[in-house]
Amino acid sequence: MISPGFSALDEEEEVDAPARALRPARRANLLPQPRLAGPMPWVIAILIALVLIAAAGGLALRNLASAARADLAAAVSVQIIEPDAEVRAARARDVAARLADAPLVQSVRIVPEAELAALLEPWLGAGVASADVPIPALIDVELTRQASPAEIAQVEAVLEDAGKGLRVDAQSQWLRPVHDALAALQYLALALIVLVALATMAAVWLAARNAFTTNRETVEIVHLLGGTDRQITDIFTRAVLREAVFGAVLGTALGGAAVWLLGQPFAALGSGLVAGGGLAPVDWLVLVAVPLAGVLLALVTARITIALALKAML
Repeated sequence: MISPGFSALDEEEEVDAPARALRPARRANLLPQPRLAGPMPWVIAILIALVLIAAAGGLALRNLASAARADLAAAVSVQIIEPDAEVRAARARDVAARLADAPLVQSVRIVPEAELAALLEPWLGAGVASADVPIPALIDVELTRQASPAEIAQVEAVLEDAGKGLRVDAQSQWLRPVHDALAALQYLALALIVLVALATMAAVWLAARNAFTTNRETVEIVHLLGGTDRQITDIFTRAVLREAVFGAVLGTALGGAAVWLLGQPFAALGSGLVAGGGLAPVDWLVLVAVPLAGVLLALVTARITIALALKAML
């Protein structure tokens, strides 16, 4: 029952009373521990660092496989198996001449025998250069397009009457096991990223749920004062945002330093198969997006956790 002395100002103050009571609650930190004192930011930092390392490794492996595939896509090798060294050299020159006139061929190179011996010496020993160990002649051929089975068949047709003991192979086939291994490692890196993302969600869920349970009485009071579920959720998510941002910054620093340190030995090689395993500018953009995605994932997880907790409470 409203008293005769109740004025419009009194009515306005009564309506605004829940809002005034809620303002201190908004500013209060409802998490049970002070900022950065709990384990959540440190857990997020470790997980972000792991994701950065895994993502950088996966991207480097992808670039490595792409570079190796591009370098050898049009490469073909021709082996000439002949025990007589003079006959072998003559046949190599004849095969090279045939291939040089073929329209499909861009370049032809007879690999020197000394170079072949140096390549085989780690497996066959120093005696590989002796006359007792015949080394097949090897011709490197660069085609004008990718060496598919159809192109290999055309090269074989050009050499059909060049005698026996010839073998034509696409050089990309030699590295197929390497490509398969690199692909498996990329899938492993992706699986690790997914597992770390799930671990991040679990850490945030536990922290938010624990904070809500600890401050359940405060939440009920805020509800009685007119606070909405959205306002209560914002209180918790702001605290989670601070923790997540700190963890993301720290994790980015740790992960970036680890990626840089791990990349130095490979950058020092500077040639060979690993030369294509560096990170492109677009790859660095992907790595920069990792901590941002981690913070967003933490926020979404926290909001869903608090929303479900409020629904269960009511």
